[in-house]
Amino acid sequence: MIAIPGSASALVLGFLLATIYGAVFHLVFGGTIKRLILFLAAAWLGFFIGQFAGDFLNFEILKLGKIHLLSATLGAWLMLFAAWWLVGQDSNPR
Repeated sequence: MIAIPGSASALVLGFLLATIYGAVFHLVFGGTIKRLILFLAAAWLGFFIGQFAGDFLNFEILKLGKIHLLSATLGAWLMLFAAWWLVGQDSNPR
């Protein structure tokens, strides 16, 4: 079996968690494929920013390996709501 270094496995887990957050957000709020892509990108960016902030501030609450789960999740959801608010609602959804 091939061993994956700790930082690579944390990157994969973070990417999967952010993807799930973006997909669930799209499932709840709906929209077009463009919105799905927007929500996924927003979740990835927010997760990265939250992870960086948690690491920079040495935030140790709900840490899973190298992932600062609480701050990264909070960052992803804040970025998702910001993207949803900035895009607004379409008057003619497709």
